[in-house]
Amino acid sequence: MQLSNEEEDYNLSLSKFESMLKTNKVLFFDSEEFEEIILHYLDMGKAALAKKALKLALEQHPKSTGLKLVQVEMLVYDDKLELAEKLLNELYAIEPTNEEIYIQKANICSKRDQHEKAVEMLKIALQYTDDYADVYNLIGMEYLFMDNLEMAKESFIKCLEEDLEDQSALYNVVYCFEFLDQNQEAIAYLNKYIDKNPYSEIAWHQLGRLHYGVKEYESAIRAFDYATLIDDEFLGAFMEKAKAYERLKKYAEAIESYSRTIELDDATSYALLRMGKCYEKLGNKVLALKYFNQTVHEDPLLDKGWIAITDFYVRQKNYQKALFFVNKALAIDNQNRLYWKRYATINKQMNFFEEAEFGYRKAVEFGDYGLDTWLFWVDILQFLGEFESAIQTLLQASEYFPEENEVEYRLAGLYFMIEQNTKAKFHLSNALRLNFDNYILLEDLFPVVWTKKMVQNYIAKHKK
Repeated sequence: MQLSNEEEDYNLSLSKFESMLKTNKVLFFDSEEFEEIILHYLDMGKAALAKKALKLALEQHPKSTGLKLVQVEMLVYDDKLELAEKLLNELYAIEPTNEEIYIQKANICSKRDQHEKAVEMLKIALQYTDDYADVYNLIGMEYLFMDNLEMAKESFIKCLEEDLEDQSALYNVVYCFEFLDQNQEAIAYLNKYIDKNPYSEIAWHQLGRLHYGVKEYESAIRAFDYATLIDDEFLGAFMEKAKAYERLKKYAEAIESYSRTIELDDATSYALLRMGKCYEKLGNKVLALKYFNQTVHEDPLLDKGWIAITDFYVRQKNYQKALFFVNKALAIDNQNRLYWKRYATINKQMNFFEEAEFGYRKAVEFGDYGLDTWLFWVDILQFLGEFESAIQTLLQASEYFPEENEVEYRLAGLYFMIEQNTKAKFHLSNALRLNFDNYILLEDLFPVVWTKKMVQNYIAKHKK
């Protein structure tokens, strides 16, 4: 890669400065060289070296406004705002038309959360600057701090009118459009932007994302295609393109796109998992399993990987294998409700009811409050003859589902089983009120209760 003359000079200044520090010889630099050296160290986060360079610079150029402005920037960086302000006021008295003074004043206001005032300062800077794009960008950021996304959007658009290549402004414009739920407007804006700057892979990628967001998957793929043509190592665009192909059920194309992301960078567990799912959709079980196994190997903490393998075997009705993998997953993370739910379901399928009951209990303990989980758990408790536990569990469930007929019918049935008829009738009348037709649950789950004359009469009475 050819370095420009400017870059070569800049690299020379840096190495000259660093060799000076090693030898303790004092060499002369002009003030602009110093500015670049100091800002370089600040960008690198090497504050101590930046301060050393600034001290030397001010000794060699005590009257340089540029260096004093860099000094202001360092004071702001260190949160010494009063000192910075004092120095800025002195500079303002000498050079009232220096835009950098207003930019630093805005910086101080921003640090003090006075964002309106910061915008006022930046608007003054606009009158004196040659670099409109930079100032519009700063104004946009201040509006973002104020959560004024309309004004922020306008500022970033102005910034891009001045400098088409400003990538951070482009990302920020799209962010504002999306935040304001203006997806179609964003698409229109990006199309106009691309007319002026057709080789911006970022713009094509963002356009693809927006089309994807409004479910226009064909248009999304077209945009991602352009992004990857301009930059054939654009990982994000290949990844998003694959997701769009998946949405269109074009699994072979999706696999091709996911494979490209793996060629470009280390395989991510996400790409491996998606490839497994695509192969499964294509009916290629061998490759599906291969990629699911690679997923959990790559990232054993990713629950989606273990779940994919477990569910794969459940769909094949190979419960033995499914149980083996869910146990492996639980050995890594035994507080994962998704694992426990599967552990319970698989054991239930294999008629291991004690284990299934334990699994559902654990799933609820770790935050699975889904109605079906509660009901499966209760039905197993009932099957095991643990009526009291089943009732306690249902009462807990009813806190989450106060108006759920399936809970009420089961409570009625269980109270009848233990012959607490008053409570049973209370819950039965609740259940019949909530969903009369569902009384057949009693017949299914509690045949003994169903045949009781008292229950039949009670239902008949409600029917009227």
